[in-house]
Amino acid sequence: MFSEDQAITATADSTNVIDLEAAGHAKGTPIEVWVQVTTDFATLTSLTVTLDASAVEGMTDAVTLGVTGAIAAADLVAGYKFTLPSLPYNTLQYLELTYTVDGSNAAAGAVSAGLVLDQHTNTY
Repeated sequence: MFSEDQAITATADSTNVIDLEAAGHAKGTPIEVWVQVTTDFATLTSLTVTLDASAVEGMTDAVTLGVTGAIAAADLVAGYKFTLPSLPYNTLQYLELTYTVDGSNAAAGAVSAGLVLDQHTNTY
């Protein structure tokens, strides 16, 4: 997990960096990043989430793999879910998310985020 009910009141990195090698990630397996709002956001304009990868755990040489568009505050309510594109085949070993708060800092708001092999999409 990148984040477990992590409060996001200002721009911040995810609580955790994921080590794909330690997690036993099999290259070629499609893996998506999912994010779910766990506490309604308040007072910010929008939130953008960036996925970065690095060859070193400290993320000092990070490259960006994906970025969400700006997600409006009106959408950032508990239960709202979104994903970033699947990881590329030759992804670097370490992954981290950055949550960018746009406008004023958030008075409230939290997310959980992690990696998922497949999502439940049944609507019945």
